Amino acid sequence: MKKFGWVVLLLGHVAFSYGQQRVGLEECRRMAIENNQNLKAAEEQIKSARAKREEVFTKYLPALDAMGTYLRNQKDVHLLADDAHLPVGYIDGNGKWSLRPDQVMLDPTTGTPVLQNGQPVPKDWALLPKEAMTVKDKNTVLLQVGLTQPIYMGGKIRAYHQLAGLSEKLAETGRDQELQNLILETDEAYWQVVSLVNRRQLAERYLETLQKFNHDMEVMYETGMSTKADMLSVKVKLNQAEMTLMRVDDGLSLSRMALNQICGLPIDTVFTLREETLEMPVVPNLSPVDMGGIWNNRPEISSLVLATDIYRKKEKIARSEYLPTVALTANYLAMTPSFFNGVSTKFDGMWSVGIGVKAPIFHWGASRKSVRSARYETNIMNHKLQEVREKIELQVNQARFRIREALKKMEMAGKNLEKANENLKYAELGFQEGTIPVSNVLEAQTAWLSAHSDFIDSQIEVKLGEVYLQKAYGVLGK
Repeated sequence: MKKFGWVVLLLGHVAFSYGQQRVGLEECRRMAIENNQNLKAAEEQIKSARAKREEVFTKYLPALDAMGTYLRNQKDVHLLADDAHLPVGYIDGNGKWSLRPDQVMLDPTTGTPVLQNGQPVPKDWALLPKEAMTVKDKNTVLLQVGLTQPIYMGGKIRAYHQLAGLSEKLAETGRDQELQNLILETDEAYWQVVSLVNRRQLAERYLETLQKFNHDMEVMYETGMSTKADMLSVKVKLNQAEMTLMRVDDGLSLSRMALNQICGLPIDTVFTLREETLEMPVVPNLSPVDMGGIWNNRPEISSLVLATDIYRKKEKIARSEYLPTVALTANYLAMTPSFFNGVSTKFDGMWSVGIGVKAPIFHWGASRKSVRSARYETNIMNHKLQEVREKIELQVNQARFRIREALKKMEMAGKNLEKANENLKYAELGFQEGTIPVSNVLEAQTAWLSAHSDFIDSQIEVKLGEVYLQKAYGVLGK
């Protein structure tokens, strides 16, 4: 509970601090960037892609693996099914096995050697028991440590490493695109609040004017200088002005909530914006543009270019699947029981070094089909890239047209504002002299309100038009 109380107090202090100072557009952008979850997720995506690239680089390096196996067997291994009998003889000077005359079996009737298949039959036999050739194999342990160094993998490892690098750059362009979208969203919410603040001030001035006019009409009605119809007409306009002010207040509250949510502040935070007093916007530069430079600035183009390069790397990977591969291997194998020096229950082993080569021979044309499929995907990305370039060119022209129209509207709204001020001035003067009826004054007040509203809208439209133009140019936030 204490921690919760401190958090509430801290948030309240932050909200109070922002409420006491004037916050500008750059501060709102900074807060939005610091608190936006999508932008943080894009940063994590960059880190993930970077880690993947570093992981793929390890495929160039030798890999060391170990494997151990233990088996509990039901039976021992018997190398002989039964006891064996081996003939007894000797090795002569030539290294051949032979029989001496006294080692040959004789026929008891004739006394001559007994022959079998033309060879004398040994008289004596040595016993080789079955148990002597039995391996105690109830417990088997196998340990293998192997090292593998790729030598040539058909260009697959290099293509994967390049692909991972492109994926990292793609994540960075995705983050840039997310940043520009966030700045655009922040600017729209900011200028919406500015617009409604000025509309509220205008509605208050209009309401004050009507309240004063209503008071004058009541006095004139009581003295018999005006009709009840005129007084009721003014009251209707007064009620409409109060409703307008209430709607503006509601819209302003909702707009502030939206801006607070984007900036990561408590929803009910209220702070003064630095640009609440609208000034005449600076006319942006509308000189001819270089579309090549704009395409280079737009993260959407960068993303599609990188995606096209990624699919080209996938073509190489598909082709490498059907190229020969060569790898160097080194292994150490140890086991018990072992057979390296007779049959032994000792833990014994050996090392080996070799080169492995794998070459595909016939796969029913699968290599051509997979490469062709990857090439089609690359062509798809090229078509999408061309389409996006055309759309961006259209977007740039639309943004330039939009800001030109906004500047024209602001100029016309400024002229209408001057005429509305002058019209209201003469209407009020004529009413005081009794030459102009109440309806004309109310019409002049309505025209004055409309002219001021149009002028505010045109200024905001120019401000947003500049933002949209920067977004179209790909320089928003740079």
